[in-house]
Amino acid sequence: MKFLKLIRYQNLLMLAFMQLLFRYAFLEQQDIPLALADWQYGLLVLSTVLIAAAGYVINNIFDVATDTINKPNDVVVGKGITETAAYNIYIALTISGVAIGFYLSNVIMRPTFATIFILIASLLYFYATSLKQIMILGNLIVALLLAFSVVIIGVFDIFPATNTDNQAQMASLFSILIDYALFAFMINFIREIIKDIEDVNGDYNQGMNTLPIAIGSARTAKIALGLAVIPFILLVLYINKYFIENNLFIVTFYSFAFVLAPLLYFIVKIVGAKSQKEFHHLSTVLKLILLFGILSIIVIAVNIKYNA
Repeated sequence: MKFLKLIRYQNLLMLAFMQLLFRYAFLEQQDIPLALADWQYGLLVLSTVLIAAAGYVINNIFDVATDTINKPNDVVVGKGITETAAYNIYIALTISGVAIGFYLSNVIMRPTFATIFILIASLLYFYATSLKQIMILGNLIVALLLAFSVVIIGVFDIFPATNTDNQAQMASLFSILIDYALFAFMINFIREIIKDIEDVNGDYNQGMNTLPIAIGSARTAKIALGLAVIPFILLVLYINKYFIENNLFIVTFYSFAFVLAPLLYFIVKIVGAKSQKEFHHLSTVLKLILLFGILSIIVIAVNIKYNA
């Protein structure tokens, strides 16, 4: 149980679920060639999960002092698992994830793609040890890494199977993955800022330089509000252009009910949010928006098939 808390298994399950969803609920339904066999795609998911788990472990090692103040019940290193054991787990997870990445890069005959896994693992390490203490930069890195977990599907499964005959269709599908990656980036970036507001006391005591510490929680909340308006407007435009104009009314209803409405709720509620409990609630709302946004790929596939 201590190990599961160390690797934040719920987040890892959501990551794996998201990648499996894009492959089997969307790409497999498009009648296109894919570069990876099912078991090889499973290895891609496993590699992503292992490297992400390693990131959580190293982050927990360096966050002990901060979490002791912000989330004392979540502290694992030093209580149930020694720091030495945590480091060994981190090394084992990282090596396993990168090794699988090397194998898959050779499977698709793009050996240089192995550097992607090395760079991600390195970035997670430097994030935990130093980068997250730099205002905004840490938030950007976390959001970018989540977005790239969507893009990597196209890099390993669509790009290597692209040829002159299917180039237009493959580019269109890749662009859809990019759209979802941008959505994940925007929502998760806002969520990271909200989490900084929620954790401001512990971060301040550890000498970290987050946005709420630099300009105050109230001003940071206003920035989060402004940032939330951007994806709201973009989603309205996107829904109108790609869903309404193509008579995809099921996914249009879904998007309004389960993505736009909760996002509007977030925008309204953050105006008066002040307590740690309120910001924790808003962080959870953003997590649900992200989940429902990703699930929309199923609704899109079903709606297109139904219309056809």
